[in-house]
Parts: sequence; structure tokens; C-alpha cells
Amino acid sequence: MSQYHLAKTTLIGGLCAGVLTLAGLYSPNAAAQDLQIKFGTVNQPGGMQYESAAEFARRFNEKMGDKANLTVYHSSQLGNDKEMLQKVKLGTLDFSQPSSIMSTIVPEFGLFDMPYLVKDRQHAGCIAKEIVMPKLAPKLEAQGYKLVAVWENGFRNITNNVRPINTPADLDGVKLRTPRGIWRVKMFEGYGANPTPMAFSEVFVALQTGVIDGQENPYVNIYSGKFQEVQKYLSETRHVYTPSFPTASLRLFNKYPEDVQNAIMETAAETVPWTYEQAGIKDGEIRQKLIDGGMMFNEADRASFVEASKPIYEEFA
Repeated sequence: MSQYHLAKTTLIGGLCAGVLTLAGLYSPNAAAQDLQIKFGTVNQPGGMQYESAAEFARRFNEKMGDKANLTVYHSSQLGNDKEMLQKVKLGTLDFSQPSSIMSTIVPEFGLFDMPYLVKDRQHAGCIAKEIVMPKLAPKLEAQGYKLVAVWENGFRNITNNVRPINTPADLDGVKLRTPRGIWRVKMFEGYGANPTPMAFSEVFVALQTGVIDGQENPYVNIYSGKFQEVQKYLSETRHVYTPSFPTASLRLFNKYPEDVQNAIMETAAETVPWTYEQAGIKDGEIRQKLIDGGMMFNEADRASFVEASKPIYEEFA
């Protein structure tokens, strides 16, 4: 067995045996509460990360009544992912909702940057249950973070203004925005692109002005970010599945009353199946909206991308 097949088999087998408004914020309760909890996300309304956070807030606030109120601040109002994670660690922000950047805190989160590893949402849920929460969440706590659940972000596809992407060779020389996770950068370097790590809030203008040629995101983020207005091609690669990680400040979480702590954990877990269900619905709806908006779609050659991914597995292993 080659090193690549051994690495991939070990990863997949170990991951899951058998399956693997006030303008600008969402707050269901406007009245002053005893405990005010701030939740920051870079995502815009309509995006899956924001919608998940808003549903979590709705359910939590309904449970807590006047005792506590959780407000979601969207569209990077409280900073980009890196800035918000720092605030969470310091205890100046209650919650943030990172995705790929989590591997900069705990490298093992880079497993979600392994191309074509996650088969489907059921598999993703199994990884979260069997690996992330019991094995990786404690590593985050050692860094000052409290991971409360693993929610949906989605399968990622490539958009750009240069050409349709059918094989990795088509990425040659394409300036492609990526998140700041090291493994995503390495992956696209291996495919021949020129990856450019950049905060999500900066991507639209960078595409509009030609600073970058393209980017990669789930359908819902492409649409909520209005990238269809400045991108011509959408190539369905589904190269990576990325969750979102609702993450509390451990320093602040430990100061909450016990019933608030329990309500947070219970509600975060209850929100998980809702995020998967809604993401499945949104995928079909938004894909059609992007087509209707004029984007040119093509289905990429999966086999060629899988073949080109072998070196990243070997390095990660």
C-alpha cells in the first residue's frame, strides 16, 4: 500500500468507523437582560454560518427569558476571524464562529482541509461526534477556547474570471483567495494556483478590482457574498467540506451561571441537525439562483483532483 493510500485509509478509518432587526445585528429580545452575550461572525445574513448563529440565538433566548440574551453581530462587525478569536481568548468577546482558521490554533483541525475526505453530511456529523468534540475540543480548551458544537458551513467550489476549472492544470497561475488555514494554502499550491489568504470581508472588493482572480466557498457563501456579481465561472469541485465552529471564551464561559452554561451547550447541540437540514435545502435553491444570475457552471473532473491531492495527504500524515 502506498504512503498516500495508507495515510488516507488511516485518516478515514480513524475518523468514523462504518459511516463516517436592528440594522446589522440579530437579537430576538430587545429588552435589557441580566446577562448580555455577544456572538460575532464574519458571515452575512443569508449565509449558513449567520443563519446557524441566528437560530442558536433564537432558541437560547427563548429558553433563558429575561435572564440572558445572546446577540449575533454579522458581516465582520466585531472583526475578522483572526481578530475575533483573539478577543475570545482574552475574554473581551463571548463567542466567535471560525471555520478553516481553527487549524492555526490546533493543527489537527487541518483534517477538514484534506481534499475529498468528507463524503457527505452524515459523514461530517460522525467526524464531529467521534473525533472533534471528544478529542480536539479539549485541545482548544487548553488554549482558552470552549467549542460548543460543530455546525454546517458546506462543500466548497471554485469561482473565477479566468477560465472554467476542469482539472488542477486549469488553476495554473490563477490568483485564488483562500482562508488562512495552512493546509488549504498548501493544497492549492499543489494544484498550481497562486493562493492568497485573505479575510472574507475583503474578498468582494478584491475580486471586483482584479487583485485576485477567484475564490472558493460553499454555494451559500458565494451567494450571500454576492460573488456572482463579480465572477463569471463556477466550477463544481466540492474539494473540501468545512464546518463552522461556534466557540466561546473559556474565561467568560466559566463565569456564567450553571444554568446558562447548560443552556448554551444544549442549544448548540440542538442546532446541529437544523444546520444540516437547512444547508441541504439551501444548496439546491442557491445553486439555481447562481445559474439564473448568469454564472457559467461546469462539473470538474473529480478523479484528476483526487490524484493531485496525494502529496497533501502524505505531508499531513
